[in-house]
Amino acid sequence: MMLSMTGFASATEECAAGTVTVTIRAVNHRFLDLQLRVPAAYADLESRIRSAVQQQLARGRVELVVSVQSRHAAAPAVQLDEVLIGAVAAAMERLRASGLVAGSLTPGDVLRVPQVLTVGNGGGQAEAPDAAVAGAIDTALARALGELTEMRRHEGTMLATDLEARRATLGLLIGELEQAAEDGRGALEHRLIERVKELSLHVPVDQAAVAQEIVRAAQRSDISEELARFRGHLAHWVTLVQAPEPCGRKLDFLLQEMNREVNTLGAKADGMGVSGHIIAAKAELERMKEQVQNVE
Repeated sequence: MMLSMTGFASATEECAAGTVTVTIRAVNHRFLDLQLRVPAAYADLESRIRSAVQQQLARGRVELVVSVQSRHAAAPAVQLDEVLIGAVAAAMERLRASGLVAGSLTPGDVLRVPQVLTVGNGGGQAEAPDAAVAGAIDTALARALGELTEMRRHEGTMLATDLEARRATLGLLIGELEQAAEDGRGALEHRLIERVKELSLHVPVDQAAVAQEIVRAAQRSDISEELARFRGHLAHWVTLVQAPEPCGRKLDFLLQEMNREVNTLGAKADGMGVSGHIIAAKAELERMKEQVQNVE
């Protein structure tokens, strides 16, 4: 089965304590690179989340974000700097003793002192973990991973269809290349024979030795082995695509081998139209390579 490495999914789960949302974005990457963001209160779930992702994805750069919206707003925390207030009270007492001020220190006087009072949300402490929220995270994660897999499978099917059409095109190009090379080899033998006939009118020629040289020259342009290997690669492609495990890396390596065979074919084959078929085959392989970069 061919799966794409790109996809997006988001799942939301409600529980008594609040609302949990899990969002996953995936793009192509050589290895599995998981970027995980989880609220600090649920950091202990990270290993479980990573394990769940690794069971579903083999490659790709994955950004997974878990957000928790609590139903109960955190009570505001009020902090009074008692040390600062004590220092102010002592200073006021000294001023009263010297007769510079009169009266006692009032609450209004205290509140006017800079930085004596701070108001925060929950005192800046992390929200306490909730078992219901943890369960909702697991449920939302499973749904999001399921949606992501479905999207990757859908895109993978489209990739497989496109790549199969290009694989079939390569098969046709190689067949045409084989015929062009065979015609070219026949034409080469004919040219050599005619040339030898012309030379034999002026100098004596060992016909047996000439025949052997003509055969050797023709054999140097024989591409039967390269054609057999290339067709073997085309057949192996189908086996890899139909296998249950991820095939992206293997397909990429197979394309490198196919490109190597095409280079050899271009160097050995002779005849009209051979170069055109070589160029067309290399262009098709390059397009396939670009597509395979998105296959898991």
